[in-house]
Amino acid sequence: MDKELETGGTNLGKIMWQINEQLDWESLQNRFGWIQDMEGVPQDKIYHEEGDVAVHTEMVLNALLGLEEFQALSEQEQQVLIAAALLHDVEKRSTTVIEEDGRISSKGHARKGEYTARSILYENLATPFYIKEAIAKLVRHHGLPIWILEKPDPQKALLKASLEVDTKLLTILAKADILGRICADQKEQLYRVALFEEFCKEHDCFGKARTFPSDMARFVYFQKTDSSPDYVPFEKDIFEVVIMSAIPGSGKDTYIKTHYKDWPVVSLDDIRRKWKISPTDKKANGRVVQEAKEQARVFLRAKKSFIWNATNITRTMRQQLIDLFYTYKAKVRIVYIEVPYKQLLIQNQNRNYPVPVKVLNKMITKLEIPAHWEAPIVEYRYTD
Repeated sequence: MDKELETGGTNLGKIMWQINEQLDWESLQNRFGWIQDMEGVPQDKIYHEEGDVAVHTEMVLNALLGLEEFQALSEQEQQVLIAAALLHDVEKRSTTVIEEDGRISSKGHARKGEYTARSILYENLATPFYIKEAIAKLVRHHGLPIWILEKPDPQKALLKASLEVDTKLLTILAKADILGRICADQKEQLYRVALFEEFCKEHDCFGKARTFPSDMARFVYFQKTDSSPDYVPFEKDIFEVVIMSAIPGSGKDTYIKTHYKDWPVVSLDDIRRKWKISPTDKKANGRVVQEAKEQARVFLRAKKSFIWNATNITRTMRQQLIDLFYTYKAKVRIVYIEVPYKQLLIQNQNRNYPVPVKVLNKMITKLEIPAHWEAPIVEYRYTD
C-alpha cells in the first residue's frame, strides 16, 4: 500500500534503520567499497591538514559521536547523521583535481554526492524513503551552514533548504565536519555554523520547514526574484495539471487508473509507440515532446484538468513543464512515486515494454526527487 509523505521536514521516530551495526573504521572499510575509495584521495592542506578523505571522514564520525547535541537526539536521528557523516564526501573521489598552482579542489562533490548517496541507499541498503532522502539531502547541503551568507540571496537559499533538509541535523553535521579536520580557521568556521543556527531561528526554520501562508504563496516566493515569504497571492483555482514523476516500472499508470481514472492523459510513452520511436532516440524524442505539448495546450486553453504522464526525473524536465502550465494559470501538482528497488525490478520486468536494467540504474543515478518549492503541491507516494 502506498504512503504519502507530506510537506517539509522529516519524521524520524517510526522506523529503526542503521547503516551498519559496527561503527569502528575497520568494519566500515570491510563492508563498503565507497569508503575504501576514500583512501588516498588528497585534500587541500590549508583546510585539511589531517590527510586524505578517509582520514577526514573517520575524524568527522568520531567528532559527531562525541557531540552533546548528537547524543541528545533520538536514536533514529543519530543513525541518519552517522550515515550522512560517512557519505558527506563520498564523491570527492570523482571530483578532486589538482590545480595548476598546486591547490586541491573538489567542486561539485556535494551535489554529485547526493545522487550517489541516494543510489547506494536505494539499491544496496534498502533504506526507507524518508530516511534515504534525509541522508541524501544532508550530503547535498553539508557545506551550506558555512557558506549561507555568501549566497546571492541568503534568506531564499535558507528557506529553500529548510523544505529539503532538517536544519538542526544539518547544523550538527556541519559542526562535526569542522571538528573532524585540522585547519587554522577552525574557530572561524565554527562561528559561521553558530551564525547559521541563529539565522535559521530568526527565520523560523530551525529543525523544521519554513511555513508559508499557502501552497501558492510558497510557490510564488521561489518563482519570483523580489518576493516576500509572507506575501499572499490571489488564487482562483480553475483547473489542475498533475505531473507524474517516477523511474519506469514504479507504477505511474496504475496510480493514474486508481486515482485519476476519468482524467485525460498526455502520455509520452503512448506517443512514442504510435510513431514507433525508441526512448533512447534523443533526436526523435524532441518530436515526441513537442507533440505532447501541443496536446497539453488543447487542455490548457480549455482550462481542463489533465495528467502529464512521463518519468520527469530531473528538475530541468519538470521546470519546463511547470513554466508552461503556470503561464495558463493552471495549478500544478507533482506526484512522485517510488517502490523498493527489488520491487521496481520485478514490476519493470512484468511490464509490456520493460526498460533494460542498465538504463534503469543509470536513471536512478540522475534522479532528482521533486522538492516542495518546485510546485504548489508536491506529493510523495511510496512503499517501504
